[in-house]
Amino acid sequence: MSAWAAAAAAAAVAGVAVTSRRLAPTPVSGPMLLVAAGLACGPVGLDLVDLTRDSEAVTLLLEAALVAVLFTDASTVRWSALRRDDSLPLRLLGLGLPLTMVLGTLAAWLLLPGLSWAELALVAVVLAPTDAALGQPAIADPRVPATVRRGLNVESGLNDGIALPFFVVLLAAATGDTGGAGAGEVFLRALVLSTAVGVVVGWGGARVLAWATARGWVAEQWRLVPALAVAVAGYSITVSLEGSGFITAWVTGLVFGVVWRHSAPRPAATQEGPAGVVGLVEQVGDVLASAAFFVFGAVLLGPALSAIDWRTALYAVLSLTVVRMLPVAAALAGSRLRWPTVLYVGWFGPRGLASIVFALLLLEGGPPSADLVVDVVALTVGLSVLLHGASAARAAGAYGAWHAGAVAADPALREGPADPAPPARPPVPRTPDGPAPRVPG
Repeated sequence: MSAWAAAAAAAAVAGVAVTSRRLAPTPVSGPMLLVAAGLACGPVGLDLVDLTRDSEAVTLLLEAALVAVLFTDASTVRWSALRRDDSLPLRLLGLGLPLTMVLGTLAAWLLLPGLSWAELALVAVVLAPTDAALGQPAIADPRVPATVRRGLNVESGLNDGIALPFFVVLLAAATGDTGGAGAGEVFLRALVLSTAVGVVVGWGGARVLAWATARGWVAEQWRLVPALAVAVAGYSITVSLEGSGFITAWVTGLVFGVVWRHSAPRPAATQEGPAGVVGLVEQVGDVLASAAFFVFGAVLLGPALSAIDWRTALYAVLSLTVVRMLPVAAALAGSRLRWPTVLYVGWFGPRGLASIVFALLLLEGGPPSADLVVDVVALTVGLSVLLHGASAARAAGAYGAWHAGAVAADPALREGPADPAPPARPPVPRTPDGPAPRVPG
């Protein structure tokens, strides 16, 4: 990547950072500005960034961002959150996510002719994970009931990792790169190897750090570094063994978080946010994710806009509406949640970083129809950045107003009260005036 391109990306990220509080209540989000800046600096604009000549730098940036986000998302999820709130996260992950993949594949079959079954499924799987950073006000607004905020947080933290094994096996099937093995064997090989490395590295890293912390060996300025080293080590070891480094990053985060909370001294184990043990990983991930949206606008969205047609545009719209909202409605059937809540949860399933990285991997070594698949993914993510970013603050206010009236009329409302505590994930940095939005959102 050229020096001018790096300077433009740095300026865009800094611009969003210094205006983040001012942007929070407006229809203009940080990712919107970053994507727009990327479009202006890409081949359709100033041509400062181009995938054909900057592929190595772009790949490194996006993969590093996803590793940090996967590790952090997984490490901060509390397993107890899966069982509370009528198991809302379990419903969304256990039923809503598979149904989204199935419905997305069916929609691709109807609208994207010429793709193989594996390529059709790849479109759906790549677009299945959600990214809470694109609709941050929707889950940070204290007027939104804690049940809904926690559910959306946990879903976003876990669904990208759950989708990863399906992406690995479908990519292998679509490209024929199975080494003579069947799809099931590829699935198990990637899953078992990557999971095993993640468990070993996550458990070992957390235990060593907890042991050293209990004995006062860790200097304050080094306290947040080991978690970052653990995330990098897990990814690197698995890649060297030809497994899926992303699956390992996610599993490493899951194991590290659980073991740390059970092994570390109580004050350190319960500390969260920027001062928590994964605070540095999260901050690095936030900055890299911000830069990733700039790169996305330049190298993926620009070319996709040039190739747009009614089929790809319609699929992008359906992916964000019917393909997301119908599975959510089915998953929440019988939960006693009111329809405004079901619609709110269904709408706020934005697509972001995970889909962007998966799309880039498809371009690097994907199937014959990779260009079409990537164009569809890029258009969907671009539309999500625009629509979810613009609607988050207003929708949160409208839904919060409805909830206030509903809970006043029915104190036993299933959604429960609007707990003013901020959601557990993504953490909201604290300022002297209260919570402020994360940089990407």
